[in-house]
Amino acid sequence: MEERPVQKGHKLVVNNRKTSLVTGVIDVLSFDLNEILLETEQGMMMVKGTDLHVNRLSLEKGEVDLSGNIDSIAYSEVHAGGKQGENLFSKLFR
Repeated sequence: MEERPVQKGHKLVVNNRKTSLVTGVIDVLSFDLNEILLETEQGMMMVKGTDLHVNRLSLEKGEVDLSGNIDSIAYSEVHAGGKQGENLFSKLFR
């Protein structure tokens, strides 16, 4: 019998605005030194700051470790259905 972990939850831990652990990650849509855009179980999550890095990424576990100077974190909802992430992604950058 094959067991598949079902990731339904999402957790965000920020330490001193320098490092962050994010769980419940479905995909990393984009990242650069100033902005990281993640699709999570709870919607789209945008991290803004300076010198941002994705240190560890495990999509199998749904985990991402981030580092850098975190200035802001913002969420927007994703509704169930096909390709909603792409539609929301395009709306974020209009």
